[in-house]
Amino acid sequence: MYLITLEGGDGSGKGTATKMVSEILLKEASFSSVEITAEPRRNHPLGKLAVESVRTGDAGPLQEAGFFAADRLDHSHMWIRPRLAMGSVVISERNVHSSLVYQGIVGDLGLDQVARLNSGAMVPDLTIWLDCDPEVALKRINEGTLRMETMNKTEYFETDELQKKIRSGFHDLLGGDIPMPSPFDKGAIVGPIMNHGTEAELEEKIRSTIRRFLASRSPPINVSTQEVELNLIRKSMDANDGQQTLDVGTSPSRDHEDWLQGEVPWKIISNAMKIYSDAWDSTNPKLASTIPKVALSETVFSIVGTLSMISSADVKQLRSTLGPVRAVSHRHTQRMIQFLDLHQWIRRHRTILGREAPRSELRPDWQAFGKIALLLNPIRQKLYQWHRNAGSSPRWKDALTNLLKDGDDSTISDVKLCIQRFEVIGCGRGEGSKIPVDIDEFRRWYRGD
Repeated sequence: MYLITLEGGDGSGKGTATKMVSEILLKEASFSSVEITAEPRRNHPLGKLAVESVRTGDAGPLQEAGFFAADRLDHSHMWIRPRLAMGSVVISERNVHSSLVYQGIVGDLGLDQVARLNSGAMVPDLTIWLDCDPEVALKRINEGTLRMETMNKTEYFETDELQKKIRSGFHDLLGGDIPMPSPFDKGAIVGPIMNHGTEAELEEKIRSTIRRFLASRSPPINVSTQEVELNLIRKSMDANDGQQTLDVGTSPSRDHEDWLQGEVPWKIISNAMKIYSDAWDSTNPKLASTIPKVALSETVFSIVGTLSMISSADVKQLRSTLGPVRAVSHRHTQRMIQFLDLHQWIRRHRTILGREAPRSELRPDWQAFGKIALLLNPIRQKLYQWHRNAGSSPRWKDALTNLLKDGDDSTISDVKLCIQRFEVIGCGRGEGSKIPVDIDEFRRWYRGD
């Protein structure tokens, strides 16, 4: 759901850095997938027009910028955004900031003009700015950038005057000396990351950058977390619809239509909270200290909710399914799985040969709570605060009513996000049952009225 771009002058190491970002994310993050791209697109007709306009030099500055913008807009909406909406992270070697520098500053077209041409494009969530001395850059260039592929390298780089101008443009724009034009002033810019040393040194700098960005839990700029999460839920439920559990002969998992099986939502939450709390109290203190104390935590909602959608998964598959919206670290997921297994919330299975990682399956008794966790996730934090203030005997039946009575516009908005989820998750009362479509119907569903 994030667009991460690599920017900098020619020979600064963007290609190498792009691969590093991908490898780091694949190893340390939990995105649905990691996709790599570049601009301009040399395998697309619009991208080829942009490349050709530079090669021939026939197009004027405005037309050249228009070709680049046309390629970027198509790329943004036909390729990048659909992947962001499915919970993927997209890494782009060059993006809009290159146009702002090369055409807006170096080409003297003006930042505002270039920004207007590209205003409909995706906005990078994170821009990693690479830099190095132009003389170092020239030594690294074997193939590469737009002009170098289409012109004689010696001729193009017979002086480093242009490279100095490009480097200065990136420093002025990405360094903040020149105001970033809207809407491209929304994303984070990190740099300059100097690339004068070894690849190992560069990788460590990039790893630190990626870790800080992920730790910030920044909301995505180009897609809403609600859209991403609904797409992830829909994809997981569709993929596992009708699949059987691993244990033959046990009670079947509740289906996607009748997952309440006549139970009342508030009672399911109340019971789950008590059972989880008792389990936590009885757990070895060493393990208990590493996991949430209450079932309303993000971790419990994430893991139990995700397991309610899928037949089974190992830790790696589970984290990938969780996606970036409900991200939980690998180690934390392992500890949570250990706890849930210990207290009979899940079953764990190993293959006969035992060569594959064990797979976890949510027990039928907890399917309803898992689905409710998916439905109520937009108001999870507000429910948690209500529970903390409610004392030792919270009236769970009235929890939603109290939230709405005492809530502000933000609460109303979050409740409406919950209501949208019924279209994907269902109301749990069997096929053909009417799903809640407004706040009053949602409240009655929650109370079992």
